[in-house]
Amino acid sequence: MMKLSRRGFLAAGAMALATPSFAAEYPRLTIQSRILDVKGKPAKVFGIMGPTGKPGLEMIFGERFALELKNDMTEETAIHWHGLTPPTAQDGVPQLSGTALKAGEARIYDFENNKAGTHWMHSHLGLQEQSLLAAPLIVRETAQPVFDEQEHVVMLHDFTFRDPAEILRELQNGGGAHAMHNMGSMKMDAAMMGMMANDVPYDAMLANDRTLDDPEVLRVEKNGAVRLRIINGCAATNLWIDLGELTGELIAVDGNTVLPFKAKRFPLAIAQRADIRLQVPQGSGAWPILFQSEGSTLRSGIILQSGDGQISKLSDQGVAGDVVDLAMEAQLKSLAKVIAEPVTHSELVELTGGTENYAWGFNNKSMMHNVLFNVRQAERVEVVLRNLTSMAHPMHLHGHYFKVVAIGDKRLDGAVRDTILVPVGEQVTIQFQADNPGNWAFHCHHLYHMNSGMMASIAYAGAA
Repeated sequence: MMKLSRRGFLAAGAMALATPSFAAEYPRLTIQSRILDVKGKPAKVFGIMGPTGKPGLEMIFGERFALELKNDMTEETAIHWHGLTPPTAQDGVPQLSGTALKAGEARIYDFENNKAGTHWMHSHLGLQEQSLLAAPLIVRETAQPVFDEQEHVVMLHDFTFRDPAEILRELQNGGGAHAMHNMGSMKMDAAMMGMMANDVPYDAMLANDRTLDDPEVLRVEKNGAVRLRIINGCAATNLWIDLGELTGELIAVDGNTVLPFKAKRFPLAIAQRADIRLQVPQGSGAWPILFQSEGSTLRSGIILQSGDGQISKLSDQGVAGDVVDLAMEAQLKSLAKVIAEPVTHSELVELTGGTENYAWGFNNKSMMHNVLFNVRQAERVEVVLRNLTSMAHPMHLHGHYFKVVAIGDKRLDGAVRDTILVPVGEQVTIQFQADNPGNWAFHCHHLYHMNSGMMASIAYAGAA
């Protein structure tokens, strides 16, 4: 049997994707149901437990991604390794890459991983992600930290006691919080735009499964350095990271290093990740790190505590967060230089819909696994994303990373990402190298938009 390292696992073996008789040789991830206490009420949710008994998985860059995934739920599911670039058959998107994992089934995933950073894993079947079927997936750059700093992973969720299927039916029938989006072309001020930033109301925001009524308290050293790996695992909520009295440096986005960017507040769209390094003050104290919903008063957070610092009780209601924009995005620069190859393939993709029957889509067509466009191996592809709808859309491309090269008409030497927010009325241009053949999902990561037609695929010519 293979041994587990302190931060991850060591595994090897042949490429496979089947139910094996030798599954015990692989570290196991277990998909399961669990009961979570949210504001004093029990809620049945899902989870992904790792081989150490904690949610998710940690591994070291250079190790193969090799594990057994076991479904202990009573329904089928599919898990996507968000941030990794596996062979298409192991990407975890039914109807595009492989089949769903049946109740009780175990399956081996085994491929070479070449992506370090802060990533995550989540269901790509129906609305399961809303029920917290997600977990961190951390690929540490080295076995021993390069910097003398404390690391902590924060997984964020928007939570509702309602049945997600009921929410989706209400939206598709013209009801719920999205109704005001269908008011036509009436002129809207900033306050109204903020109110319209969300179309799904929530009962709570969670940080590592906890609300601000009972937040996680992280003990830190006086004058110590802390690296927060923050994952927006929300189904439908863009948010702001608020460091309060502290100033932090954004050092990576979506697992990719950027030139350090100092601030007290950082935007984080659905599915994006932010690595923030900060310095704890010299004396004893307690410092809230808050996560404020865009357009909503709901917030969550954790507390950093040093010495005998006193922790004050905080409300989970704050001032409604501003609409998340691209002001900071326009200033980010990738630390790793990307070879500037000439563009050989260009596409314009308009984000459309969201009015009648809550049907979203691309280029005025509601889709679901349909091919949006084809590419060929080795092409340098540039895609202009133009948002013609009344809501922002966090757009995610599977199997690849892309570089942000323009916001509006302004060209950039921007960050490398796998998810980019396209705000209302704006245009973002990205480039990627077609270097991973297959049929790859491309979709809005707002769960209800994705399940209402804003999902398609980018297919390699000749791919099965």
